[in-house]
This record gives sequence, structure tokens and C-alpha cells, in this order.
Amino acid sequence: MSERRGGMRGMPIKGQAEKKPVNKRATILRLLQYMMHFKWWLFIALALTIVSNVFAMIGPTLSGRAIDCIAEEGGVNFQGVAYYGLLMLLFYLGSSILSYLLSILMVHISRRVTLRMRKDLFERLADMPVGFVDTHPVGDLISRIFYDTDTINTSLSSDVVHVLASIITIFGSLIMMLSISPKLLLVFAVTIPLSLVITTFITRRTQPLFRLRSRKMGELNDFSEEMITGLKTLKAYNQEDNTLASLDDLNEEVVTAYYKSEYYSSVMGPSVNLVNNLSLSLISVFGAIMFMHGNITIGNISSFVQYSRRFSGPINEIANIYGELQSAIAAADRVFNLLDEPLEKADAPDAYPLTDVKGNVEMQNVSFGYEKGKTILKNLSFEAKQGALIAIVGPTGAGKTTLINLLMRFYDIDSGRLTVDGQPVDELTRASLRRAYSMVLQDTWLFSGTIFDNIAYAKPGATREEVEAVAKAAKIHHYIMSLPDGYDTVITDDGANISKGQKQLLTIARAMLVDARMLILDEATSNVDTRTEVQIQQAMRRLMKDKTCFVVAHRLSTIRHADLILVVRDGNVVERGTHRELMRMNGFYRELYDAQFS
Repeated sequence: MSERRGGMRGMPIKGQAEKKPVNKRATILRLLQYMMHFKWWLFIALALTIVSNVFAMIGPTLSGRAIDCIAEEGGVNFQGVAYYGLLMLLFYLGSSILSYLLSILMVHISRRVTLRMRKDLFERLADMPVGFVDTHPVGDLISRIFYDTDTINTSLSSDVVHVLASIITIFGSLIMMLSISPKLLLVFAVTIPLSLVITTFITRRTQPLFRLRSRKMGELNDFSEEMITGLKTLKAYNQEDNTLASLDDLNEEVVTAYYKSEYYSSVMGPSVNLVNNLSLSLISVFGAIMFMHGNITIGNISSFVQYSRRFSGPINEIANIYGELQSAIAAADRVFNLLDEPLEKADAPDAYPLTDVKGNVEMQNVSFGYEKGKTILKNLSFEAKQGALIAIVGPTGAGKTTLINLLMRFYDIDSGRLTVDGQPVDELTRASLRRAYSMVLQDTWLFSGTIFDNIAYAKPGATREEVEAVAKAAKIHHYIMSLPDGYDTVITDDGANISKGQKQLLTIARAMLVDARMLILDEATSNVDTRTEVQIQQAMRRLMKDKTCFVVAHRLSTIRHADLILVVRDGNVVERGTHRELMRMNGFYRELYDAQFS
């Protein structure tokens, strides 16, 4: 589909241009919606969090009572000290066990949430129009599916637990301090607003930085994928140094984005901790004054100090993990933006399936452009009769592949009429229309699996005999049988262990296996030699008798026997006819033909 990419060159890449601010509240609510799919596990986690923190909250009170037993007027009450000490041990041990169980449970929940999120992302991408992939870097999409969801997973499994525990601890400590001495609690009337001011100030600066960090990581992934895919070309043109220089620039941008986001978020922890230490100092001073006036006991001062530490500690902890939370929210926002992308336009409410396909295709005055105001095909008209071989030729960028995109309804026409067996395609369901075609592209695609699996991919449940029959017709059977494992040979890394020509023959065999009435070959034989290409087309004509074939071809010698040749130039069909008729015209087709054989 290289022409399609060329036609879109210069368009803004949405994945890179996206700079809208994060709607933090909406993002958190949507994350909670994902977590609520496992609400019973969440309720258990919440119960464990509450009980664990309540047990931990009791400890400072018991500690204060133990201290008061030491400071009794009649002497040290060893029995009371031992009693309260044992209770402290039991409560703290119980709190630790429950915290351990909570951590395991949250890991389980976060894994389930991440799995569901990735599944939704894949399903969403499968239902998106082809144009979406044409305008979004693949590396950025992969980054959202894996890097961003992994960031969310890490945050859910640890940070959420800490935040919940911190909130419970803060309110529990506040209640306990209020019960001990409301006067001492007034210290926090100064320190808490100061902490909020610092937190708000830093938040406003870090929030866009984490989103920038995720976006830059996506750009780096996309660049890396492109360079690895084109490694042979890179080496052939001795571009290693230039590529490394470009990688250094991109990597520097990623590192800078990481540094700035981490730097500003890391400042928050020490800043809040400074305020917390200030509150502890004030409590110690005012507590000592109250003790000298007989308004509070030593044990209560000790308990109050411990509760103040518990009150301030979670605030400091939240501040320390705030950067991770910001990163998770930015990652979630990118994931949800992808999930919110519009799906492929739905079939019309009264759309019906295409049945009893014969293969008569007709275009009447069809115009189309990928962008508004930039028309590629202009008033295109032709008719393909059942069983005909239609060849589409023309210079690069003329609109050949665009024509194929419209036949498959990867894009909808802007104006005109496109029919199959006399039925307008916009009145048919897309699934039934596409099942009526089998298709082989110039860019071959093979997945990791056996050769048999790759050919049989087009027809689930295909037998070995059916696969071998199409492999023989595609002139690839002999090569397959020469391999040590034959049809059980495993293809790796998109067919890196076989040649391009062999890959193309496998995809052609796959297309032959489909029981479709129409076949599209988009320069599908460009990677095989001319002799094999002629043999393949002869085999296809025998195998696909009475089936309509559309062939986009560069080698004009291979389409001499086409029933109709459409010569496309600047979005228009400038000539049409058989090979002999076009040669007699001495027009543009003759120029193209002579240019190949001169």
C-alpha cells in the first residue's frame, strides 16, 4: 500500500501532534470503571486496607498507656507494660499480615485490569478504519498498548494501595489526635495549608511533563521500529552514523522529558517532609508547655507525636509517589484517547449482506480524496464483467492503489456510484463485501507460525490437500518440500528466514485458498521473476475461472492477456481496452510499454 502512504504524506501525525491537556478527573473515573469490573475483589481489598490500618492505629495508643504505666506515682507497673506491649505486638503483627495479603490481592487486580485494557485496545484497533493506521505511527500505538498499560499496571498494584492506606491513616490519626488534645491539633491549621500550597504549585508544573514524557517515548519507539525494519537499507546506504545521530537526538528528548518530570515530582517529597518536620517541632514545643501546666500526660504526648508522624507520614508518602501517579494518569489518558478514537463507520441500519456473488463490478463517475479539497480519483467510470481480468496500470501516484481501497471499501467514495452485482456497496455490509474478495498486497505479511498455518490462515479448517493444491498452483510447493520440515517449517519474524519472492508466493497461495468470487492483486508479483509471474497468472486463471480479478501491475508484459486494461493518470482513466487495442492507440499506454522495453 505504498501509494496510499505517499498520498498521505504531509498530513499531520495525530499520535505526535496530540497536545491537549489531561482531564485528570475524567481519567481517574474511567480507571475506576475498569477496576469496578472486579468490584468484589476491590471490596475485599478495601476491607483489608481498613482493618490493617485500624490495627496499626491502635499501636500508638497502647504505646502511650505503656509509658504512663512506667510513669505511675507508685512505681513502674511492669504487669501493665507487659500487657500493653503484648497487645501492641499482636496488633502490629496482624496489620503486617493483612498488608501482605492486600499487596498480593492488588497485584492480582492490576493484572486483570491491564489484561482487560489491552484486550479492549486490540479490539478497538481491529474495528478502526484503515485510515487511522495510515495517519498514526505504529511505534506510538505499540507504546500505548504495552508501555502505557504497563505503567498503569505498576501504579495500580502498588501506588493505589499506598494512597488508600494513606487516606485511612490520615483520617484515623486525625480522629485519635482530636481525642487526645484538640489544642495541639491546631498546629496543623498552619502546616496543612502550607503543604497544599506546595503540592498545588508543583502539580501544575508536572502534569504536562508526564504526558510529554509518554509522547516522546512513543516517538522513540516508532523511530526504533522503522530503523530495525529497514536495517538492510540503512546499512546499504552507510547511514549508520546519521541514524545514530538521529537516535541520539530523539533519545535526548526522551531523557530530557524524563528528567524534568522526575525532577519536579521528586522536589515535592522533600518539600512536604520539611513542612511535616516543622509540625513535629511545634507539637513537641507546645506539648512540653502543656505538660508543664498539667494539661497532658507524657504518655499522651508520646501517642500524639506518634499519631502526628502517622498523619504526616502518609502525606509525605503520597508526595513521594506523586510522580508515579502523574505518570500513570498521563499513560491512562493516552490509552483512553486511543479507545475514544472513532470506529469504522457503521453499516447502514438497513444494510444487507452480499450473497450469491457473481463478480460484476461497476464504477460510475466516482470521485475520491483522502483529504478534503485534494481529489485523487476524478469521475472514474468502468465496468468489470463476471470472470474478467481487469488490469490497472499507470505511473506512481496515479491512483491505482486508491482504486483498490475503494473496491474493498477501506474508504467510502465521495461521490458517484460503486456497485457489485448491481448493488450499491454502501447498502451492503462491509464484512460480506470483503469476504467476496481475496487480496494479495505488495507488502507481504506473514506471522510467526508454520508455513501450513500461514497459508491456511485465509480459510480456517483447510485441509492439507487444499493447502498443497494452492501451493502447487502458486509454484511454491517444490520449495516448501525442499525444506527440512516441509509445511511444518516455522516462519519467524515476518518471514525473515525466507526470501521476499517466496514470501510473496506464500501470500498468493493464501489468497488462492479463499473461496471468493473476486481477486485483488496489488502489485503482488513484484518480488518474483517474470517467468514465475507468468506461470502464476496462468495458474490463477485456471484456478479462478469465472472469478473477477483486479490486478495492479508495473510489469506490463504480464497483463497482455487481460480482458480490460485501465490506464490511470492523475486520478483519471485516460485509456482503456485490451493490450492490442491500447498499443494501436499509440497513446500513454504505448509510452509506458515502450519505456519498459526500450
